[in-house]
Amino acid sequence: MQFLERPRGGERAVLVHLDIQTAETREDFEEFYELVRSAGVHPVAVVKGSRRSPDPKFFTGSGKVEEIRTQVEQHRAEVVLFNHSLTPAQERNLEAQVKCRVLDRTGLILDIFAQRATTFEGKLQVELAQLGHLSTRLVRGWTHLERQKGGIGLRGPGETQLETDRRLIKHRIYQLNKRLDKVRQQRQERRRARDRTGSNTVSLVGYTNAGKSTLFNRLTGSEVFAADQLFATLDPTLRRIELRDCSPVILADTVGFIRHLPHNLVAAFRSTLEESRVASLLLHVIDAREHERHERIAQVNHVLHEIDADRVPQIEVYNKIDLLGDHSPRIDRDADGRAQRVWVSAASGAGLDLLREAIAERLHELSVNGDGVAVGGATRIRRRLQLGADAGKFRAQLYARNVVVGEEPSESGGWLLDVDIWEDEWAALMPGDDYTIEEQIALIAVSNA
Repeated sequence: MQFLERPRGGERAVLVHLDIQTAETREDFEEFYELVRSAGVHPVAVVKGSRRSPDPKFFTGSGKVEEIRTQVEQHRAEVVLFNHSLTPAQERNLEAQVKCRVLDRTGLILDIFAQRATTFEGKLQVELAQLGHLSTRLVRGWTHLERQKGGIGLRGPGETQLETDRRLIKHRIYQLNKRLDKVRQQRQERRRARDRTGSNTVSLVGYTNAGKSTLFNRLTGSEVFAADQLFATLDPTLRRIELRDCSPVILADTVGFIRHLPHNLVAAFRSTLEESRVASLLLHVIDAREHERHERIAQVNHVLHEIDADRVPQIEVYNKIDLLGDHSPRIDRDADGRAQRVWVSAASGAGLDLLREAIAERLHELSVNGDGVAVGGATRIRRRLQLGADAGKFRAQLYARNVVVGEEPSESGGWLLDVDIWEDEWAALMPGDDYTIEEQIALIAVSNA
């Protein structure tokens, strides 16, 4: 599509990082360098400086712009990457001065997401975010944006190429949103199916490169791609895990967060991040060796607030303790004895038994029925049920919750089931409005096993 054409970039890049005294524009250079590395770009020069506040025309001063231009010419760089968010006008002004493509921090993150998206939904979400970002940057000084359509049948009031591009982008965004709505509906259907089986969802969240995917693989026995780079995982992955004395649990691995995560990315990936919003429990994975971990915890909690997931209970999982040397696996509890933090190493597997124990404990406390009434009890019970031949639906519900430990046919044509279930879960599962008391007695005879 012609309206998506942009100046061709390359892998040779000049990096620009400024120490800005205002907190809302301050960025970390080491994190920026990791972003560049994750994008597969080859840095050929770094230009650093400091300012009290960004320059409205170039973001940096005119002297620093000349230094950038010199580095571009000297190293034959094909792109200049800024570790800051630039306005469309600033990008245009800088490109006119340095004579090559200029990309800001948001554009760099979008490029990484575009490389990592593999599923149909992920590609739609990335394209939507890219178009939202591009629609504000159609002020670039490209010649084809200035021309009006002409020729047979096209003369008259006309339409500039810029207006055409804007109209086509708007139409494409509308199409993408319609497709994503269908994907959201499908995701909601799958989620409702999981709810009907009584499965709890536990979602992994955390700063990018905190080790979520490695932990996910350890807990589930999967082989999800994991690497020492930012945004190694983009598309969400769900796997079932078994916990001792606990109903089935679905573990979800989601995209990592980052400082100043672009708002259009949060909006585009809202359906994916919804796995965290509707989860029963969040595992907030934290890099225990990171010296700025408290700031990164705050950044993650900020994004969780943006997607309305800040009220979901969470356990902090301090990962990579094998790199600290003086830390052993442990559970930190609050004043009420509730598991609050777990110290583990996903790489070595140390402490994962404690993490499973903490997850099971919290889910037993937090398990809720459809009305939001707590039903997860601490008492496990065994029951032998005598089901009539017309109780097939109820029998299926028991099997879906994975609580049946034995079955044999009854003389009356039904079934004799041995179940192992939490007491409050059993109370919530008993047939209610669909049967009278007499019908319940005829349908289910319960005895201690």
